[in-house]
Amino acid sequence: MTDQATAAQTESPDIPGKPVAASRTTLSHIMTHNDTNLLGTVHGGVIMKLVDDAAGAVAGRHSGGPAVTASMDEMAFLEPVRVGDLVHVKAQVNWTGRTSMEVGVRVLAERWNESAPPTQVGSAYLVFAAVDADGKPRRVPPVIPETEQDKRRYQEAQIRRTHRLARRRAIMELREKRAAEGYED
Repeated sequence: MTDQATAAQTESPDIPGKPVAASRTTLSHIMTHNDTNLLGTVHGGVIMKLVDDAAGAVAGRHSGGPAVTASMDEMAFLEPVRVGDLVHVKAQVNWTGRTSMEVGVRVLAERWNESAPPTQVGSAYLVFAAVDADGKPRRVPPVIPETEQDKRRYQEAQIRRTHRLARRRAIMELREKRAAEGYED
């Protein structure tokens, strides 16, 4: 367990931690003509929905209840996906805060009728907030990184969180400054 995971466990002593593998999942889907864009490849929005679906399942499993998408960042499309591709969306919780979780997602594609190994065609990081029946944030169990890869992902997720918060803070400061100078947005 990393020092960060130990600290998170200490912050939520009444909520036992869960290992990364407890909620890891794969969603697979064959792409059809209904999924295509004007170029004849699979529309990026279709892939993004699959990514959000898989990440949502992982967040719900980890948190033990409803979780909503708070943000999606670093969605990268590495290769086009074609009609007839079998797409595998692999997702896992990389990091947890008090009420939020970062879910990492890898998107792989392979021809439905070939035995060649899948190719990575995309990746994304999403932040989910666990919510109660009234839509209010609720606490989540700490994630327990198990492997060296899990520990690396946990540390990288903390860096992304720091950057997200710093970006948000900088934008708010700029807006406040512009408002004080009389600019309306």
